[in-house]
Amino acid sequence: MYTVAQLIGGVWGAGGDGGELVVFDPADGTQVTSAPVATADEVGKAVAAARGTAAQWAATAPTERAAALHRAAEAVAEAADELAQATTAEMGKPLADARAGVDAGIATLRQYAELAATRGGRTLHGDPAAIDFMTPEPRGVVAVITPWNDPVAVSCGLLGAALVTGNVVLHKPSERTPATGWLLARAFDAALPAGVLSLLSGGPETGAALAAAEVDVVAHVGSTAAGRAIATAAAAGGAKVLLENGGSDPMIVDADVDPIWAAGQAAQGAFANAGQICVAVERIYAHRDIAEDFVAALVERAVALRIGPGRQPGTELGPLVDRRHRDQVHGQVTAAAADGARIRTGGTLPDGPGAFYPATVVDDCRHDMTLVREETFGPVAPVVVVDSFSEALRCAADSPYGLAATVLTGSMSHAQRAWRELPVGTVKVNAVFGGAPAGAAHPRRGSGQGFGYGPELLDEFTATKAVHIEAPGGGHW
Repeated sequence: MYTVAQLIGGVWGAGGDGGELVVFDPADGTQVTSAPVATADEVGKAVAAARGTAAQWAATAPTERAAALHRAAEAVAEAADELAQATTAEMGKPLADARAGVDAGIATLRQYAELAATRGGRTLHGDPAAIDFMTPEPRGVVAVITPWNDPVAVSCGLLGAALVTGNVVLHKPSERTPATGWLLARAFDAALPAGVLSLLSGGPETGAALAAAEVDVVAHVGSTAAGRAIATAAAAGGAKVLLENGGSDPMIVDADVDPIWAAGQAAQGAFANAGQICVAVERIYAHRDIAEDFVAALVERAVALRIGPGRQPGTELGPLVDRRHRDQVHGQVTAAAADGARIRTGGTLPDGPGAFYPATVVDDCRHDMTLVREETFGPVAPVVVVDSFSEALRCAADSPYGLAATVLTGSMSHAQRAWRELPVGTVKVNAVFGGAPAGAAHPRRGSGQGFGYGPELLDEFTATKAVHIEAPGGGHW
């Protein structure tokens, strides 16, 4: 079992007067983690300690900060197997997928370490006798609140970008994966000066206290409801807020694509990580001409997935993160069925321990159903049949979210229409998880604000200052 300790002001084991947080393995219900709960008073002390370290870290040369981040990447690489095992134990994903998330996080740290020292300001051309320039500066104290579904990859992105640009960081990992966050913090702490990174554990109350604290930036990846609450709390103190929140990402299946190939794309998008991915396919609009063949092939894909504990070799579909979340997913599926949708496969609660839920395909859905409109975050593929590509675009665009969308089409004109007309941050054509490295986008609407990834994330953690210098009295130096 993992016993988590907090890191505050360079001291391990500090705080935790708020009680104990316990995490259970979603595969069998056994206890895997015990973590302290930080109180609001402890959050305040952590912020004060971070503020005392901020000036020194900000004054550290960018090349030295980059070297420290390279060391952190090496430390994370050395702990990669342990991090992957903790992720699987706490949230259930297959071990190979968990390790892939760790590797992605290491690559991001190395990328930011290389990029940071090359990103600077610019000179301005004004009075020839004066000097004018714009320069980036660290914002100061950054609160980072991260999710459970891909805890290492997401955390490495936000922590790496904030630290290498000269900010000090207070990190609160999800209450569902505190041991993963603790192991990651231990790796970082070994590579950084004392006090530059703090770790606070706890649930929503701890996160709320951190968002309302006197910090300069709050970066949050998680649910839309939590993101809105964080934005409201941070607004009182004037902190900048970065949000990458929920989504209900559409997939459009055009009339001219191979339905079997399209079903493979849809299955990957809807069932990977048991559907617990921010950019998972949450709703599918299939053209009537191929809908029947597409759904039949999608059902075959769903039935063929090997379900089991994430640590079991060969598992393709692990459990959901816990039974509370499973109940929410199942509730949306049963409500859709009661409202006229047809469950083609899955949609049942299996017997036995854990939070397993089968890959589920639901057709005869309507665009106004909660299963289609809201984020499900589970291995569920609801299918709405449409009569035209234009209808599919209208439905896909009609959403309170704006994270990403996938379009499967053989028509270049349809592809061009899609990326122009869909009001989302990312549009992927004919590849559900495609995209070049270092891509960055702005989520929209209920899905958040600000860059969450890519080189542009470095700019989110800096403030630009304009400087004008001229000699006194109009003379010369």
